[in-house]
Amino acid sequence: MPNEGYANCRFYVRIANETQVVFTEVSGLQVETDVQNYEEGGNNGFVHRLPGRTKVGNLTLKRGITSGNEFFKWYANVAQGKIDRRHVSLVVFDPEGEVLAQWDFESAFPVKWVGPQLVADGNALAVETLELAHAGLTRSK
Repeated sequence: MPNEGYANCRFYVRIANETQVVFTEVSGLQVETDVQNYEEGGNNGFVHRLPGRTKVGNLTLKRGITSGNEFFKWYANVAQGKIDRRHVSLVVFDPEGEVLAQWDFESAFPVKWVGPQLVADGNALAVETLELAHAGLTRSK
């Protein structure tokens, strides 16, 4: 099996099975397990290190601002107590267009929305950010 690296620029995000191709950046793809130290009585020269609770990070999506405001509406509904959980998938493609990897995030909902930074003399892309909490992730490919 060849151990090759791939560019990180070919990906799609699907929210509720609808492909969103306008994201410029995705971050927060992480799983972390806490370590519990257990000191055994009578053995002062050693501490057992045991796996504890596993937690997942929030998924952060960035995209150029569009005329639609569906992400702000989704977040605003959550802020008003109307939790709308959605299935989110991150699909990465190889140079030939074949699916290289796919991560699925269950029961995702927005916990933060950040609007673009606007500068009168700037020419950078206006970017909005949506941060999603979720109930866990799996890798299906």
